[in-house]
Amino acid sequence: MTQQQDTGRHRAVEPYLPWPSPEPPRVVIKKDLLPAVSVTSTVALFGMLVGWLWSRLAPEQLSAVVEGGTFVPLRSESYHRFEDLALFLLLSLAAGLITGVAVWLMRERRGPVMLIAATGGSALAAWLAAQVGVSWAESRFTIESTPALGDVIALAPRLESPWTILAWPLATALVYTVAAAWNNETDLGRRLG
Repeated sequence: MTQQQDTGRHRAVEPYLPWPSPEPPRVVIKKDLLPAVSVTSTVALFGMLVGWLWSRLAPEQLSAVVEGGTFVPLRSESYHRFEDLALFLLLSLAAGLITGVAVWLMRERRGPVMLIAATGGSALAAWLAAQVGVSWAESRFTIESTPALGDVIALAPRLESPWTILAWPLATALVYTVAAAWNNETDLGRRLG
């Protein structure tokens, strides 16, 4: 009996909490790998849509042919270089916003694996949009014959900065992480394990 009394006295008493102590949520990787590959490839395909849309909306640049066969933009047409770049950035930011919200709405797969998949797919989509968009724009404004000195030619829109491809993945990551920070559930509301 003395042994039972000794063990009873030395037991640690747990404090009473009015709510159950939650277990920290686990990051699920194996179950999310196949959906992550699907998200990456689907988002990347939307890059072709954004590239096509940019090639149709971006303004051409009217340029005059000067000595040596070089093109000099007309006085009011030099602004189109900025407009081409700004239009691509706006389309990329809108696509990033839509991508972040769409992936966040996949409630059963929320977590860091989907964030990485969506951001990687967005980076691939932005690169694809830039490549395809410039190519389709050049096909719209082909020069069929050799221009003469003084001719005015419509040149295809172009992207002069490689940094434009960062807008889509940054917008996607920002929207997804803001939604995760706003969520008050420890498991981000996942319903599958």
